[in-house]
Amino acid sequence: MQTILVCDDDREIVEAIEIYLAQEGYRVLKAYDGDEAIEVLKKEEVQLIILDIMMPKLDGMRATHQIREFSRAPIILLSARSADADKILGLNAGADDYITKPFSPLELIARVKSQLRRYTQLGAMVKNDHIFRTGDLMVDDEKKEVTMDGRPVKLTPIEYRILLFLIQNVGKVFTIDQIYEQIWGAEAIGVDNTVAVHIRHIREKIEVNPREPQYLKVVWGIGYKLENMD
Repeated sequence: MQTILVCDDDREIVEAIEIYLAQEGYRVLKAYDGDEAIEVLKKEEVQLIILDIMMPKLDGMRATHQIREFSRAPIILLSARSADADKILGLNAGADDYITKPFSPLELIARVKSQLRRYTQLGAMVKNDHIFRTGDLMVDDEKKEVTMDGRPVKLTPIEYRILLFLIQNVGKVFTIDQIYEQIWGAEAIGVDNTVAVHIRHIREKIEVNPREPQYLKVVWGIGYKLENMD
């Protein structure tokens, strides 16, 4: 049984989400602020986190930053604010998805299943000698490790999937829609700059100078590619 942590200072919302998830067969853990969520995560094995942004003590954004220091479990942020800037901030913090309140139970469950499917597939891959390289960049998909010039690179689950996809197809150019459909497993209808945000963060972690990238390059008018440095 997969375990999901639900954290929101509104106890009625937590109880409602618990009902939806329990009906789908998930085990649900509950917290009511960011500090409580982190304490739960340090004691329990959790496959997914649903985290409200606006909370007392430690809000969802700061909690996400702290969670990413020790967990790669997918994080879905909840917010009553729908502005693109808030979504970008959430993704920048390390979240994998963002849902605006009020939301329908069907939408929530669909997002949860999508994230769990991707996370489970990523963690369950059993491969031998699947090491991908280009220049000094290496992705070991068996150990789920990324290094640049021998130094470990810490990526979020979504960042890892994007980089793995690109390094498996090194030198090939992919459109934003193609990347989105491959990584999120959904049709790219009305996609905003979600992919670009993650690409920028990958660059910040693997490039010497992210403003003049050597590895992860934009092909203007088309999309992105990972340069073949060999």
